[in-house]
Amino acid sequence: MQGASIAIEDLACRRGDRVLFRGLSLRLASGEALHVTGSNGIGKSSLLRIVAGLAPAFAGRVETSGAIGLVDERHALDHALPLGRALGFWSVIDHAAESGLERLGLTALLDVPVRYLSTGQKKRAALARLIGQKAAIWLLDEPLNGLDGDAAALTEALVAEHCAGGGIALIASHQSFTLAHKRTLALGEHAA
Repeated sequence: MQGASIAIEDLACRRGDRVLFRGLSLRLASGEALHVTGSNGIGKSSLLRIVAGLAPAFAGRVETSGAIGLVDERHALDHALPLGRALGFWSVIDHAAESGLERLGLTALLDVPVRYLSTGQKKRAALARLIGQKAAIWLLDEPLNGLDGDAAALTEALVAEHCAGGGIALIASHQSFTLAHKRTLALGEHAA
């Protein structure tokens, strides 16, 4: 994961006829984390989608180095498949992925169709998918929503481990996110 980076220069985001933010410039290197905060509709999720290459920037430029993994409200798991098969679509289950499944409390649920999982279980499954992808850049949109206290603490620990291993975490959230050495960006400071 060494060598991962995100460079954003003079970025602007427009949805419909409304410019949400403009003039955003930042850089993240291996081992760094940024917590993006702001009110509903300010563009936190849109920022992550632009960085992921899933939405166009209105202006400016984004350059990334390293594979990108995104966890948002969509979970990216086939609801008709048992959890194990849905996760298998994204990666071969190896020792590291199995360890992640166990830590996330999912090993007993591998035969359960994704549609029957609770909100918190689906969120933990999306994190397992992200770990299995071995992406250097983690884009996390409201990663603690739907999680109980223990699962939220585990999520924060997994992000800390990812950054300690040279990965990057870009976290968009209304909730506080405990992570040593993270930077914070109040996206409202760039509101158009």
